[in-house]
Amino acid sequence: MPEVGSTTSETLGAVSTLAGAPRIIAIANQKGGVGKTTTAINLATALAACEQRVLLVDLDPQGNASTGLGIDRGARGRGSYAMLVDELEVDAATVDTRVPRLRLVPASVDLAGAELELVDAERREFRLREAFMGQATQYDYVLIDCPPALGILTLNALVAADAVLVPMQCEFFALEGLSHLKRTIDRVRKVFNPRLELQGLVLTMYDKRNKLSGHVEGDVRDFFGDKVYRTVIPRNIRVSEAPSHGKPVLLYDMRCTGAQAYLRLASEVLRREEDLRQTRLVP
Repeated sequence: MPEVGSTTSETLGAVSTLAGAPRIIAIANQKGGVGKTTTAINLATALAACEQRVLLVDLDPQGNASTGLGIDRGARGRGSYAMLVDELEVDAATVDTRVPRLRLVPASVDLAGAELELVDAERREFRLREAFMGQATQYDYVLIDCPPALGILTLNALVAADAVLVPMQCEFFALEGLSHLKRTIDRVRKVFNPRLELQGLVLTMYDKRNKLSGHVEGDVRDFFGDKVYRTVIPRNIRVSEAPSHGKPVLLYDMRCTGAQAYLRLASEVLRREEDLRQTRLVP
């Protein structure tokens, strides 16, 4: 891993590693094309650059997170499909990546059929959660890249997760469907997973030359307040190019504005997580 500059050094000086079980964060938005997988890949890489031990779970049948980390389809094994359907242990489903401290549960082509195969399965909503129980303690963070739909795969992620991080594109329809996702999170919290919380929203594909981006940002911050991260992810050609080379943008061009934005986002995630941990320690 190349040196990642002052942003990472500041993060390491200000944030301590969370102790105990891994923090599990589902990266979800049922709207496609919002930078969800790009955020999953690059936030996972940035957290690893901040000396966190990270597991990224590719739960999208398209397998773009696996491709974006340079894992050939022939090298993916049974991956997340076998974890869900065959109850394969996490370690057996995991592969190494070229990023130190970052491992991946890849998506195989079979994952597309998991929705149907789990329809009549016992405790189908808990498959991913049960796969993690006692099997992911070597990680500080587990990030789950969810498909752009609110089906059984995303439901498994929400039941397994401690929190949800929502990437939002800065466009006119950004808020459409977000209320639906929030209602889904509320229902999952009530029925399956009382600890689930909305960890935050990340504004992506931000173009400061476009007044619409500013208007969308203002609306989202007015509505969600401090749930919206201060860091915004800009439109950046290097971020778009990196997946075609099978690399996170931090390995493709560490100095570009997109890479530096993801480092700042990782810093903010770690600070927010530390604040939450300190809050829970207060009697």
